[in-house]
Amino acid sequence: MHEENPWQTLGSRLIYENPWISLTEHVVINPNGGSGIYGEVHFKNYAIGVIPVDHEGNTWLVGQYRYPLKAYSWEIPEGGGKLDQSPLEGAKRELLEETGFTASDWQELQRMHLSNSVSDELGVIFIARGLTAGDAQPEETEALTLRKLPLAEAIEMVLRGEITDSMSVAGLLRVKLLLDAGNL
Repeated sequence: MHEENPWQTLGSRLIYENPWISLTEHVVINPNGGSGIYGEVHFKNYAIGVIPVDHEGNTWLVGQYRYPLKAYSWEIPEGGGKLDQSPLEGAKRELLEETGFTASDWQELQRMHLSNSVSDELGVIFIARGLTAGDAQPEETEALTLRKLPLAEAIEMVLRGEITDSMSVAGLLRVKLLLDAGNL
């Protein structure tokens, strides 16, 4: 097992920055001694995902057009959480914004790095229960469709390849494993 950094950084420069990300180009010597460049995307927020589940075993998916994919996507409620706040606070805000729900019972399901070959983005996924309905408060950039369905059907959508968003896939499969093991 090699836990030490085999890369040597000779220099770095900021290529691009906005309120959500920065892109840095590093001049490097790779682990085999070759020289080159490495692009690194730094995320200025957590990626937050929430799987809301009601007392009848239903959940809610959010549908929206994803500009980078040029395609419509069904996902668990997701968004960004400020790095100087707890991921749970971001999850509570995202659930309210996208679905209108608040929840009395929260459990962290999983932490994951979403694309660790090019970015440092950390995703944190929660399950929310004890739901109370309210009014959704989507951001200006969000044109969302909310869909209520049995949790088992959302999991089947993952298995059929109809849900491809990484946090949604990981979170829903994690819930399935925990339910199958009797641990949720």
